Amino acid sequence: MIKVLVADDHTLVRKGLKKILLDTKDVKVVDEASDDKEILTKVSNNDYDLVLLDISLPGRNGIDVLKQIKCMKPELPVLILSMYPEEQYAIRSIKAGASGYLTKESAPDELIDAIRKVAWGRKYITSSLAERLAMEIGEKTGRLLHESLSDREYQVMCMIASGKTVKEIAETLSLSVKTISTYRARILEKMHLKNNAQLTYYAIKHGLVD
Repeated sequence: MIKVLVADDHTLVRKGLKKILLDTKDVKVVDEASDDKEILTKVSNNDYDLVLLDISLPGRNGIDVLKQIKCMKPELPVLILSMYPEEQYAIRSIKAGASGYLTKESAPDELIDAIRKVAWGRKYITSSLAERLAMEIGEKTGRLLHESLSDREYQVMCMIASGKTVKEIAETLSLSVKTISTYRARILEKMHLKNNAQLTYYAIKHGLVD
């Protein structure tokens, strides 16, 4: 039996995942968590075979939580299940220690297959993600500007490029407006950009937002 911790801040998502896995004889959701503190406490105090982790969490983002999980229990597989397309977070997730990356639009059968594969110690990587990883490994030119950003800066950049205001981003991430403004200033400086319009153009050009 594969014992799964479902970590997502939306109750409906957690219930939906439990329902999908209910009829799967070899996979069972044995626990759930809704924020970073609860996730890390439960991972520390319990033994799971796999963590199914949402990348978008209040407070600390999913990649930060992923890194912390891997520090605590390096052998514990983590499968990312995200609302964001692969282009935005998949490579960062794999580099941070995730064993796989799926979008929430994936079919239930694909999710179950991914859980089994990851729990057995393998990676679950789609063909499109494998191609991106291969391209990155073979890239001989310098890094793209957005690759110099921290995970939190990258998250804020994507949200700005998607049209969210500083206030909306602050509310979503449970941070202060001042903190988000600091992130924005740091992002523009690192990427040598002057304003949100240039940032949005860059993000669209490189396929980071729709």
